[in-house]
Amino acid sequence: MIQKVIKRDGRTTDFNFNKIEDAIRRAMDTTEAGIDAVLAAQIADKIAKEGSALMRVEDIQDAVEIELMNSERKEVARKYISYRNSRSIARKAKTREIFESIIGAKNNEITRENANMNADTPAGMMMKFASESTKPFVDDYLLSEEVKEAVKRGYIHIHDKDYYPTKSLTCVQHPLNTILQHGLKAAHAESRPAKRIETASVQACISLETAQNEMHGGQAIPALDFYFAPYVRLTYKEEVKVVEDFEGADYTDLLDAEIKDYIKKPLDGLTGKERAKQQAINRTVSRVHQAMEAFIHNMNTIHSRGGNQVVFSSVNYGTDTSPEGRCVMRELLHSTYEGVGNHATAIFPIQIWKKKRGVNYLPGDPNYDLYMLACKVSARRFFPNFLNLDATFNYHEEWNENDPDRYLHEVATMGCRTRVFENRFGSKTSVGRGNLSFTTINIVGLAIESMSEPSQEKRIEVFMLRLNEMCELVAKQLDQRFEFQKTALAKQMPLVMSCLWNGSDKLKPNDTLAPVINQGTLGIGFIGLAEALIALIGKHHGESDEAQKLGLKIVGFMKKKADEFCDRYKHNYSILATPAEGLSGRFTRIDRKRFGMIKGVTDKDYYTNSNHVPVYYKCSVKHKAEIEAPYHDLTRGGHIFYVEIDGDATHNPDAICRVVDLMDQLNMGYGSVNHNRNRCMDCGHEDSLEGEAVCPECGSTSIDRLQRITGYLVGTTDRWNSGKLAELKDRVRHT
Repeated sequence: MIQKVIKRDGRTTDFNFNKIEDAIRRAMDTTEAGIDAVLAAQIADKIAKEGSALMRVEDIQDAVEIELMNSERKEVARKYISYRNSRSIARKAKTREIFESIIGAKNNEITRENANMNADTPAGMMMKFASESTKPFVDDYLLSEEVKEAVKRGYIHIHDKDYYPTKSLTCVQHPLNTILQHGLKAAHAESRPAKRIETASVQACISLETAQNEMHGGQAIPALDFYFAPYVRLTYKEEVKVVEDFEGADYTDLLDAEIKDYIKKPLDGLTGKERAKQQAINRTVSRVHQAMEAFIHNMNTIHSRGGNQVVFSSVNYGTDTSPEGRCVMRELLHSTYEGVGNHATAIFPIQIWKKKRGVNYLPGDPNYDLYMLACKVSARRFFPNFLNLDATFNYHEEWNENDPDRYLHEVATMGCRTRVFENRFGSKTSVGRGNLSFTTINIVGLAIESMSEPSQEKRIEVFMLRLNEMCELVAKQLDQRFEFQKTALAKQMPLVMSCLWNGSDKLKPNDTLAPVINQGTLGIGFIGLAEALIALIGKHHGESDEAQKLGLKIVGFMKKKADEFCDRYKHNYSILATPAEGLSGRFTRIDRKRFGMIKGVTDKDYYTNSNHVPVYYKCSVKHKAEIEAPYHDLTRGGHIFYVEIDGDATHNPDAICRVVDLMDQLNMGYGSVNHNRNRCMDCGHEDSLEGEAVCPECGSTSIDRLQRITGYLVGTTDRWNSGKLAELKDRVRHT
């Protein structure tokens, strides 16, 4: 009797008698005589009883063919054989279609899944071949049937599923001081500890690039100002020695002299040690500027992942009030303002200004002047974004302005919005930690399924029950992925698991990640709150107080569930306001196919990102901020607030300041401002004219229109998928 079946992919599963009977009935149903339920049951029963305990699926199908040919229904056998062959051809055709679209460099949802990835290059094509080949393996071997079915039906989306078999983690905030102080080992090379700012800059780039090849998400530095500051002083000391050697004088007492700020000044009228000190400062500032310029340039040209994409990098800074730390920030901002190459806006790293009262936000704060500079730079270059350390949920009980290592107690963020701070299994910090993996729930699909209920109250009740089921399923799936990830060996991530991840310094190469992996977070994401609310009560949260109340109830419920999962599974679960890129259209296509065109819900090619007010909804900046602000406390796995402003922001940095003021007033965690920015690729002319097609300076039609896709910038929309292109078209300015 058959007990187990070996499937085509080699996986062994329990034998299911009904599958044989159903296949025979389907074949019978295509003939004129129709279904003979008795014969179908008899054949299935005979095969089940006479078969071996373990059989291949092909052998079972062969047996079905033989029994049908021996029966009076030989025409059914021919239909069964035809169906079997067509299924085999269909499986191969689907793979061929996917591969041919990659080979042909076609613009579709497969090749344009990630705008930071060029899938048209040989390396990019190889990445896509590998990605599309790996996903079916994950479905067949690594996912439970329940999870696989939920993915197939569009209830959930497992992010970076193609990386699932590698056991890699998503991201990490680099404790860069470890590498700068002790050196770095990467592949077959190693470097000594840094002794000057140029070396520190290069080693930071290498750290980010190397870790990118060991992980499937982004890389971040949580406190660039604090990490680089010591190397400004070492560089200054080198310059004192240069002046000393040139003049043949003794300037030993200048090495540790007090420096209030590293500002370039003319040497006219200065003599002796005063002149020597200022000359050393001037030369130091020039070197720091060049090092920051090189850092930005490298992060926009160094490729990772087989030469396929630049490193998805982020840097946090703003709270180091030392003269050296201020010098780092000032020159980084100046370099960013100037641009790279022919004065182009740098796409990476994503820069994040850590705003804090008493440090850099109010007039009289030590770094207030740099905050003003940051707003000026953001008005021209989109970066830095702004992280609000004063938000109640970003507060750390141990933060002390006199602590030289206070950055350890400051939240840092990365990429589109990822936030890691709270920790049930170690120190509360962002440093040396990151996200392990995340999965997103399609709350729109759940809401549409509830629309058939007779009353609004019943619709919401049914929706909440379904949401609870999906939260439970996702928590279980993330735990299963965690259990798989923790079996990775430290040597599989040689840099990350030797000096970047908290506790990894105690691991030996052949140790598993099990002792340290729980420092990371597991993210439960969601998409389309606006569309879900329209499906449930007819309006989204930007246009209805009732909808806003329900929206907060929904996301608040998810936050409560995440807290429960932390206790149940003993992991750091958090709710993520998903930065949907390829996903924004995928869920919509699935739901439109299932439910048809529903006004305000499935009638666009995308779902609105997470809890954002829809991009097409016209409202003021203040109204948008008031609506989205309460969700930041609930989405501690990551969130962001965006506004679209009109006109040339370069001449209006106050507009950036006013947005940061709103974040401060409304207890928001992280935000940024989008605005028009055109650049001529031939002459470098920049302006903010809407829809500009011809450069007013040189007449060129090669215009770079800078856009923010989810949290990072792209200079061309050629690599955007259809969902994000549709969303871009719908974006309106906020007054």
